[in-house]
This record gives sequence, C-alpha cells and structure tokens, in this order.
Amino acid sequence: MPYMIDGHNLIPKIPGLSLETMDDEMQLVELLQEFCRRQRKEAEVYFDNAPPGQKKARVFGLVTAHFVRQGMTADDAIRARLGRLGRDARNWTVVSSDHAVQASARAARAHYIPSEVFAGTLAQTIDKPPQDQGERTETSLDDEELDDWLKLFGSDENEG
Repeated sequence: MPYMIDGHNLIPKIPGLSLETMDDEMQLVELLQEFCRRQRKEAEVYFDNAPPGQKKARVFGLVTAHFVRQGMTADDAIRARLGRLGRDARNWTVVSSDHAVQASARAARAHYIPSEVFAGTLAQTIDKPPQDQGERTETSLDDEELDDWLKLFGSDENEG
C-alpha cells in the first residue's frame, strides 16, 4: 500500500529534522527513500511553497516529491490526488496529523495515520540493520527429521 505524505506536517515529528533547515525537504526525501526501499513500498510526498522555477514533481527512486506552488497548499494537492484516484484511494495510506487532511482521506476511503505514528515507524525501520540476504545460516536436522527426508525422497541406506 503506497503512502501519500504531508511533508511539512511530518518534518517536525522526526528527531533531527526541522522546518527551519534549508534542505529539510531533501533530508526527508532521503529518509523516505531508505524507508521505501526497505519496505518495498512507494511514497508520494507533498511540500508547500515551492520556490519559483522548481519542477512540480521529482522522482527519487520509490519516492515522488511534489512541490506545490503558491496559491495552493500541500493539503489541497493531497485532496486533489485522492479525488483523481477515485476508488483506488482505498489502496493508499495518507500520512498527516492535519485533521482536514485526515477527513479528506476518510471521505476518499483511504487509510490514514498521524505523522507522529509514521515518524516512529520510519525511525524503527531505518534504525533496524538491513537483513543480510547474501549468507544463509545452516540448520541441522535431528535423526528423526533426516530419516523422514530420506524416506520422502526414496533414499534407502540398504541400496547401494
């Protein structure tokens, strides 16, 4: 289930990030990239007050960042996106603590979680060491299990 995230609502909920920082949006995008990679999920993050001349949307792997120009808010953009999704909105999770955004998610039948809760999930996922997929640990079978496998595959100690 992909995420639709109210970026400036989430930033203050993440320890070490601040709306006062010049590159706060990119810091959040980097965290979301790692989160999405580990969770194998996609996310769209919406930011208010895009600087003039900046692209409206940029793709960073599994994360698409939408920079909303003045005259519209990230909340408006999220509501519009939910509207365009129609019935498919129920397959998305909206991340925001803004009650109006949560109400829009509810009306669209999308799932929603408060930014504080998502921030905890994000930190927990990123802080967990990635699983090593290269090495397998060997397990040993006891004598009974070994006999069962030998019977299953037709191996007989007397053959030979």
